[in-house]
Amino acid sequence: MSEVAAALVALAGGLAGGLVGVGGGILFVPALTVFLGLTQVEGESTSLLMIVIVALVGAIRQNGYGNVRLREALIIGALSPLGILAGVAVANHVSQRVLQLAFAALALFMAAQLVRRARRTT
Repeated sequence: MSEVAAALVALAGGLAGGLVGVGGGILFVPALTVFLGLTQVEGESTSLLMIVIVALVGAIRQNGYGNVRLREALIIGALSPLGILAGVAVANHVSQRVLQLAFAALALFMAAQLVRRARRTT
């Protein structure tokens, strides 16, 4: 059953990534923890590797359409590992409950910002 769940997570994450540019943190982490039974740290860690593959395929495809801002992507990509190092260190020293609540709060905040932005453009 876990192979079927993993396949569904992969398909849903890939589809969401291709449609709206999400997948890693927004979809993969909750799916890995809820449907595959990984701990929060395992879900976050597994998602980080999955994101590399999904992002590479998506970026190559979108670059073909001229949608990638290469300079910005390279700057952010070069600096992001510094944040990852700090985040991994913290994640391994706080409780699962704190990580889950922090993730939920971040997801709600981002959702609220997206709704607010979408309402202004209509």
